[in-house]
Amino acid sequence: MEYTTLGSTGTEVSQICLGCMSFGSGREWMIDRDAGEDLIERAIELGVNFFDTANTYSNGESEEILGDVLAEYDRDEQVVATKVFFPPEDDPHPNATGLSRKTIEQELENSLDRLGMETIDLYQIHRWDPETPIEQTLRALDDAVRRGQVRHLGASSMWAHQFADALHTSDRLGLERFATMQNHYNPLYREEEREMLPLCEREGVGVIPWSPLARGVAARPHEEFGATTRGETDSYLHDMPYLRGGGEEVNERIEELADEKGVKMAQISLAWLLHQDAVDAPIVGTTSVEHLEDAVEATEIDLSDSDVEYIEEPYEPLPIAGHE
Repeated sequence: MEYTTLGSTGTEVSQICLGCMSFGSGREWMIDRDAGEDLIERAIELGVNFFDTANTYSNGESEEILGDVLAEYDRDEQVVATKVFFPPEDDPHPNATGLSRKTIEQELENSLDRLGMETIDLYQIHRWDPETPIEQTLRALDDAVRRGQVRHLGASSMWAHQFADALHTSDRLGLERFATMQNHYNPLYREEEREMLPLCEREGVGVIPWSPLARGVAARPHEEFGATTRGETDSYLHDMPYLRGGGEEVNERIEELADEKGVKMAQISLAWLLHQDAVDAPIVGTTSVEHLEDAVEATEIDLSDSDVEYIEEPYEPLPIAGHE
């Protein structure tokens, strides 16, 4: 496993972050506790030290599974990220949603309890909250850092002007600033290259893309789009514009390069991301040990400049997706 520095935090993380959204009982395509524990343990064996979850994933089950496994290992070696904004589905009361001080403080306590940890390495806002002034959100998050409950702050999908406003507000008020951006970025969805990625590079913000395999669409021929359980049941997936415009041809070129190099499409897609200067560590969600091992092997695949250009050339502008 290769490691990289996460933004300007100085923290060293594996180039693959294990996304834990699939752990628990929230959806048909998710996996149970035993399978989730096996995945986490195999990830650690492979050198993965970076894990991403959220308070809302399977109503907190994901955090519990991750915390229980990591309790058996040296906590100092692991980097754990979780999030706040969306409410758990089993308790969707108004103050479980958004980024008010009340919501942040109570949800942070709940996440710490489920994870069995005193400190979260990276605490992220899961989306932008238009109902709460960013000053209030940033002050609450800054207080969490000062109390020692959180080490670093992160943000997720939003407009670049909103993120720029948040960074400027932190600087103006002398508050802890967002150190990372978890945004929607993969070979089939590259709208973040217009504004968000240049902003992150300029500000020294680490980029940890979600859905690096386009929810599986960049991991198999587009003709097999609906062949998996997730493809059949994930309604959010079918709202994504991955195969519009030049998407089908991008998918076909990924398949062609994978055949040429004797690797899998998912590995080519991840290798493409790892060749993007702005990207630190894609967040790879998986339900199988085999796919996890494939993802780790992808860090060793070298793409030439012409390979990267070949993948990118058919891409056409797409509607913005993932901010909601």
